Amino acid sequence: MYSRVLGTGSYLPANVRTNADLERMVDTSDEWITKRTGIKERRVAGPGDTVAFMATEASRRALESAGTDASEIDLILVGTSTSAYAFPSTATLVQHALGCRNVPAMDISAACSGFVYVMDIANQYIRSGACRKVLVVGADIITAACDQTDRTTIVLFGDGAGAAVMGASEEQGLILSHLHSDGSYSQLLTLPYVSTQDPAQENRFLYMKGNEVFKVAVNTLSRLVTDTFELAGMDKGELDWLVPHQANLRIIKATADRLGLGMDRVIVTLDRQGNTSAASVALALDEGVRSGRIQRGQLILLEAFGGGFTWGSVLMRY
Repeated sequence: MYSRVLGTGSYLPANVRTNADLERMVDTSDEWITKRTGIKERRVAGPGDTVAFMATEASRRALESAGTDASEIDLILVGTSTSAYAFPSTATLVQHALGCRNVPAMDISAACSGFVYVMDIANQYIRSGACRKVLVVGADIITAACDQTDRTTIVLFGDGAGAAVMGASEEQGLILSHLHSDGSYSQLLTLPYVSTQDPAQENRFLYMKGNEVFKVAVNTLSRLVTDTFELAGMDKGELDWLVPHQANLRIIKATADRLGLGMDRVIVTLDRQGNTSAASVALALDEGVRSGRIQRGQLILLEAFGGGFTWGSVLMRY
């Protein structure tokens, strides 16, 4: 028994923050942001756009796409680093909102790698026979975690949620997942919890040493995509689509070059959504599917790199 993606969904807040908006907020320019990142605009969560709400809306669309009723879901996994609560988890709030029966639900914190991590976990549950259908979600509100006066971080991030229903299949869907972490880099990209004992703490915003993170991400992802095909015993020339984490256009292009892919075979949402952390890969996958570019039976590589550091890939046939 294998697992495969049965359907996808996404949700983006209505509020759009453009580079022109950022020029009025911090000392930056559209030219600088575009040249260094490839981002033109990003979505920003409004008052009602909680992580749980966005995750639920993306999940509803994924269930509809999969032709699956919420009652058929056996497990809910949400990749997020910005849940509103330590508990209840976002996943349990999604479970309640969807009206699922009494199923297990949990959050996984792996930063931007959250969605590939939950896909790997879902695959294990399905292949073991413990579950038939699993709802996997990536959702984050990162803009609120940024210092609104810090031009090094506020230009990069956006908010949103993406989801997929994974189900048991006699035909192979997910071929290989390849996950990693290295905590020795932890201080290069970090987001502190606000202390319940010191709510006035100064160190509360996302911190990123951008140049160092960029260097590690480029090298790590280049090795990752090569290793993934070697472990799968497949030729990278068979790949139809790269669905990358949407952090920086230069990183995406470097990864595509390593695979010998033209950018016409890469799903890019970065220019319109920014870096949506755990939602990033899920949103890109859903856009690829709904735009008609990703077709059933095609070979897809999903990859992500995030704080921790964590990184991972999923090689699958859609």
